[in-house]
Amino acid sequence: MADSSQHKNVKAEELAKDLKRKGIRDERVLAAIAKIPREQFVDKSMAEYAYLDRPLPIEEGQTISQPYTVAFQTELLQLKPGEKVLEIGTGSGYQAAVLCEMEAEVYSIERYQELYLLAKERLRRLGYTPQLFFGDGYEGLPGLAPFDKILITAAPEEIPEKLKEQLRIGGWMVLPLGGRQGQKMTVVKRTGEDRYSRTTHGDFIFVPMQEGTQ
Repeated sequence: MADSSQHKNVKAEELAKDLKRKGIRDERVLAAIAKIPREQFVDKSMAEYAYLDRPLPIEEGQTISQPYTVAFQTELLQLKPGEKVLEIGTGSGYQAAVLCEMEAEVYSIERYQELYLLAKERLRRLGYTPQLFFGDGYEGLPGLAPFDKILITAAPEEIPEKLKEQLRIGGWMVLPLGGRQGQKMTVVKRTGEDRYSRTTHGDFIFVPMQEGTQ
């Protein structure tokens, strides 16, 4: 948990109240969002828009997801303190900060080296301590598996098999699943060695998940 959480952030608290009005129920998710200085995760030219409930552009043609989407995905994780979470797509680092505020053990992979380096510096400066990796999200982190939860913040057209295998039995993955026209927010639960169940939770638009690194 970051030192910044000791300071009152009125704009972040207002954002959390707005998300609660929009249907986010998990009080731990809302408390995390109420503490995080979101303007620190966007370019200075975008800082005035940081607390609006909308996605914003970041480097490498990527986006920081709108706060409602971050909260919705995080709520679906049903995160417990101390759980081991793998995030695919560090991006700005904002989602990783939310997971850290919720006392998860956070591992996060980013395929764009510039984003990885920026997020690493940003999170360190704010006092968050996730373990960040520059690499291909489709590969996951097999050497550190299994994970209690996996969160994917870009959209694959199919559920990545290697990531399914890195879930512990009883764990689950939250991801936007589908093509460029739009995706279904999907929860994949590992119910046995080779058994998985799937539920869907509404329509979203994410950037496509891509293989390799840049």
